[in-house]
Amino acid sequence: MLRLYNSLSRKKEEFIPIIDGKINLYTCGPTVYDVAHIGNFRTFLFEDFLKRVLIARGFDVYHVMNITDVDDKTIQKALAEGKSLSDITEYYTNLFMKDLSILKIIPADVYPAATEHVDGMIQMIQQLIEKNHAYLAQNGSVYFSIKSFKDYGSLTNIKMSEMQHSDRVSSDEYSLDNPQDFALWKAYKDEDGDVCWESPWGKGRPGWHMECSAMSIEYLGNHFDIHCGGVDNKFPHHENEIAQSVCAKDTPFVNYWLHSEFLLVDGGKMSKSIGNYYCVSDLIEKGMMPEEIRYILLSAHYRTKVNFTIEKQHEAKKGIQRIIELRARLNEINDNMDNDLPLEAEAFNNALDDDLDSPKALGIFFEWVRSVNSALDKKTISDEQSSQGLNFITYFDSIYSILPASDSVPQSVIDLANEREITRQNKEWGKADILREEILKKGWIVKDTIDGPKFSRI
Repeated sequence: MLRLYNSLSRKKEEFIPIIDGKINLYTCGPTVYDVAHIGNFRTFLFEDFLKRVLIARGFDVYHVMNITDVDDKTIQKALAEGKSLSDITEYYTNLFMKDLSILKIIPADVYPAATEHVDGMIQMIQQLIEKNHAYLAQNGSVYFSIKSFKDYGSLTNIKMSEMQHSDRVSSDEYSLDNPQDFALWKAYKDEDGDVCWESPWGKGRPGWHMECSAMSIEYLGNHFDIHCGGVDNKFPHHENEIAQSVCAKDTPFVNYWLHSEFLLVDGGKMSKSIGNYYCVSDLIEKGMMPEEIRYILLSAHYRTKVNFTIEKQHEAKKGIQRIIELRARLNEINDNMDNDLPLEAEAFNNALDDDLDSPKALGIFFEWVRSVNSALDKKTISDEQSSQGLNFITYFDSIYSILPASDSVPQSVIDLANEREITRQNKEWGKADILREEILKKGWIVKDTIDGPKFSRI
């Protein structure tokens, strides 16, 4: 029985889909004004992990991840660089998609962009005005009236009576201790440049919160199963999504809200000024494999802070290599897999079913790895056990996806080795050593033989 921690109820609940066997999943995607950093990818990898567990349980998952391509940040970025909004957002969207692929994150079924769904947002705002949940202000913007929704604050457990309330705010983000009527539609201002749409209230653009409500409802319906994001999305974004969605449609909105905790780097907050701000490409350049990044970020429970350090690469590399070596040993005696799993798989699944307890699941799996290696050393393992073992490794990796797709040598490593051969022929030993270190950083050892360089994984 799968149990998930629901941020709305603040407790673990048995997961029951609205439609048996089918799950509608919405995850907040990137705001494409900059390169996504590993803190963002901690959330995206948690969502990928959740999705893989759901698929492993036999659910048909329909996944929508939005692309926020118009908001305060994207417009400011475009103005700062003297480029069009689309030039900025298309560039960073492409980089994001590349990073998703590098980290082996299963693609969503659809990636709706906010700028392509403004008509639906306008319709939803009209519904809120008609139902007296929103109002047109003198500045031409439309605001949601939080006092019109008695359950406002239910997600973050804030009480209306205790709020320090001010009239309204146009900014997308604001403080938890100062909730305010928030903008559904922002009237055009000169600093918006050419970013605007026509509406019943004049030229303007949608608010960030309205974007996610309108797009999730368009693709998943008024009421769907799971909505995910980082813990920083809880307020104001998800709180406001709930308010405007419930009030516009007069139905429940989302059954299960799941949030991942913050990522720390070197024990603190990421900062470009102190040099611990990493994007995926930064880590790859430092010689970290995508699988190692996944290992590190999935090794902690999603509801606990995870401390990312470059030094953890060694631990990740060692863990991955243990699995690769065991798979090779099992293949030597039995290359056939059946559908059976060892008894340890039940405990492994039970850990995952307990709110995606990844640390416990990893502990169970690696204890099994140790025991199988021991049986192999003693030559006491049966064909059935070896077959089950190969199947368990495959099943494990369908969820964690931390094993390299193949042991084929990447072209970048081959190119470095060829360059190194030339430097050795020219007796440029210092340069040859530097190139060997570069190959090592990519996770490979090069051995010089009379037949040319030979490669093996670290």
